[in-house]
Amino acid sequence: DRTFVTVADRGVERALRERIRARYPGHGLVGEEYGTELGDAATRWIIDPIDATHNYMRGIPLFATLLAVEQDGELQVGVVSAPATRERWYASRGGGAWTVGADREPRPIRVSRVAAIEDAQLLYGSARDTVASGLMPGFDRLMADAWRERGFGDYWGYMLVAEGAAEAMLETGPNAWDMAAPTVVLEEAGGRVTDVAGRRRLDAASFVASNGLLHEAILGRLRGEG
Repeated sequence: DRTFVTVADRGVERALRERIRARYPGHGLVGEEYGTELGDAATRWIIDPIDATHNYMRGIPLFATLLAVEQDGELQVGVVSAPATRERWYASRGGGAWTVGADREPRPIRVSRVAAIEDAQLLYGSARDTVASGLMPGFDRLMADAWRERGFGDYWGYMLVAEGAAEAMLETGPNAWDMAAPTVVLEEAGGRVTDVAGRRRLDAASFVASNGLLHEAILGRLRGEG
């Protein structure tokens, strides 16, 4: 039906909801496919059953299940699980950010120390959608000024920033369930996540995730300042 929702999306979310309800019946649930339950609960789980569904549909192995836990309005735990590549990234407040794969032990991850846009690798979701949104009028100029730019969208771009392989990930149009888990991982890895106006919020129309050192400079250029 061209909505890019698969049987797998719904099946994964149903399974997650059943497990969470069985273990934590008083917790709230916010999911992409089945909406909100117990929305006023102090503890809420935010679920994206398959992030990068387009990749999943086309047989590209870069897709993931995203889970976050929010307590009293603040994100506390984030888990990004990519089954096809057998990788997982996870973080908790004060516990740092970590990654683990099928052939390695868990290891801590940290954002890069690159402090100049001319030396930075910048990532984005869709250049076409970003430009069309009008939210980042300086997007093209910023990409031209960077050392390297690549369209590694969805969860993958954010995890590359968290691991220090890139300096920023830019996107317009994500939803709260797309950003909740990556936000915790990125912030615990030492990064920063805001909208293009510099506000830290999950209901934004734009997201800029960076290593922190370049954040203000990137925001200024995206807004077309200077």
